[in-house]
Amino acid sequence: MTQNAQQGIIWLNMQRPPSGKRKTKSVPATRRARVARDSRAIYLPPASQAQSQYGTFADSKQAPIHRWFQYPAGFSYRAVEHVLAECGIVPGMVVYDPFAGTGTTLVVCKSKGIESFGVEAHPFVFEVASIKTFWDYDFARLDSLAARLGLEIQARLGEAESIDLAQTPELVRKCFSESNLRKLLFIRARVQELNEPYRAFFTVALTCALRQASGAATGWPYIAPKKRIQEKDGLQVFSRQVYQMIGDLKTIPAQFRQTSCHLVLGDARRTEFEDGKFDLSFTSPPYLNNYDYADRTRLETYFNGFASTWGDITEKVRSHLIISATTQINRGDYKPSNIISPTIRDIVPDIANELQSNVNRLSHLRLTHGGKKSYDIMVGQYFNDMTMALADNYRVLKPGAKSVWILGDSAPYGVYIPTEEILGQIALGVGFRNYTIQQLRERGDKWKGNTQRHHVALKESILTLTM
Repeated sequence: MTQNAQQGIIWLNMQRPPSGKRKTKSVPATRRARVARDSRAIYLPPASQAQSQYGTFADSKQAPIHRWFQYPAGFSYRAVEHVLAECGIVPGMVVYDPFAGTGTTLVVCKSKGIESFGVEAHPFVFEVASIKTFWDYDFARLDSLAARLGLEIQARLGEAESIDLAQTPELVRKCFSESNLRKLLFIRARVQELNEPYRAFFTVALTCALRQASGAATGWPYIAPKKRIQEKDGLQVFSRQVYQMIGDLKTIPAQFRQTSCHLVLGDARRTEFEDGKFDLSFTSPPYLNNYDYADRTRLETYFNGFASTWGDITEKVRSHLIISATTQINRGDYKPSNIISPTIRDIVPDIANELQSNVNRLSHLRLTHGGKKSYDIMVGQYFNDMTMALADNYRVLKPGAKSVWILGDSAPYGVYIPTEEILGQIALGVGFRNYTIQQLRERGDKWKGNTQRHHVALKESILTLTM
């Protein structure tokens, strides 16, 4: 057995003979690596303990820049650093993240002098990422504004008592005492008087301070206004956030502050980037786990006046996102019995049949469960949407490039959906040569005491696609 095979890294000859039949290379049957559905798909050994948290935000919570907004749907900046090094990505190359989120991939690339592009569909998350990736400030001006703003707000706080809270969304009112909320709203008004880019900087600082100041339990994924915690003074939390952000920016070497970083508010399913533009794609798309990304940022979007009702959130956010939650679905818009797209049926008919079978099973199961959640439509449409994203991702990569995806599998109503393997097979269908899957960690244990949930073991993995 070769040294590479012993390490679980197996190279396959993907040349096809003139007959059109695949030429495959025999793979040693080892405990550490196994062939998946076909010879172009390889399972690698599980990641090391140090790498097991790559799919979580744990590493980023204390890291400069990354820590500004504690986003639970984020992933580890160390995962990006690892893949950049493994793939030999250096300045002069270009990296792409089709689901940029709060900018983890882009921040890492910028800090290494590597040009990057990202697409994000959630307007609020896009704004956070935009500020996290803009570092070209006049620091003397930034310091001066921070000091002056703090003194001015402190001196004029008495004016906050006249603020009428009647128009403030109920959710926001429930998260703060009236005096603290008026203070936060007063800070917001003063920040809005600033000029850009400083207005955006201080707006994000205030937004990132909201959950820290709240007197309600605002941990992710749910806000629980009835569960009270120790409320913190809004001005003090805001000031601490501002100076932490300024301090983080000053740690960035001057030569990297102007590294090109391009963020687009858009749709990963249909971008306008030119063909063959990127040397690497690294991303973590929405998981198929019924997580409503629009709802989870309601406190921030409501506070800033971007939305004020469930309908606003649906119109301005949910309708633009990849379907991964039942709250995004109007059953009348879909036909579950024939939901799998013609594209999937054409490029991977076996996968299409498997998906449709699971959709049909979920259509039956939903009628036997309280809530009758539309998991059937969620599963079918998720893969329709992700197929479009994979096809566009393939289009914009250079020959020989890799596309790395951090993913989680799913089991709605106990029906197991091997998300990473299905997406790997679809990726082959859109043109990628091969793929590997490496498990990062087991997940879902924190819900095991919930009798309403399934008991299927779930995991998080890295799916690596090769052009």
